[in-house]
Amino acid sequence: MAALGVAGRSAFFMIGSFKPIAAIVILTGVSLGGEAGFLCACLIMMISNMFFGQGPWTPWQMFAFGIVGFLGGLIFRRKRGRWKHFRLWLCIYGGLSVLMIYGFLLDTASVFMGMGSINKAAFLAMYASGLPMNVIHGAATVFFLAVLGEPMLCKLERIRKKYGILEP
Repeated sequence: MAALGVAGRSAFFMIGSFKPIAAIVILTGVSLGGEAGFLCACLIMMISNMFFGQGPWTPWQMFAFGIVGFLGGLIFRRKRGRWKHFRLWLCIYGGLSVLMIYGFLLDTASVFMGMGSINKAAFLAMYASGLPMNVIHGAATVFFLAVLGEPMLCKLERIRKKYGILEP
């Protein structure tokens, strides 16, 4: 899944924040557990930043995407057949988590890493300027979860059963 995430980020590099990373991380968390979602996110960001540039933002990206995958695994684990409109709830979670968790953490990191003074105006300016990119990223996550969600979950469930992953 990490390799798929790195390939997805590389394939969509020319389109700003429209990338499938969050969707892949969430699907990993849902099907293989929150810990796997967190680790997948960390690997995706560390490896893909070897191509796109490492920096002080890399640990922030790893942590933010990791939290998105971990929470996705906690919230949606074993709920697929039980929840009515599971796909809709998964898409809503994907969009909101990227907008509120990933966007908030990365915008906060940008204030700490790039602003001369840390004050209320700096935070508000960074959140306001980052909002359009966060909305695009959230919309991309919703799109990729809607399109790839069910097929990927079926394949990952088959792999999980075949190899006995997460079985006592």
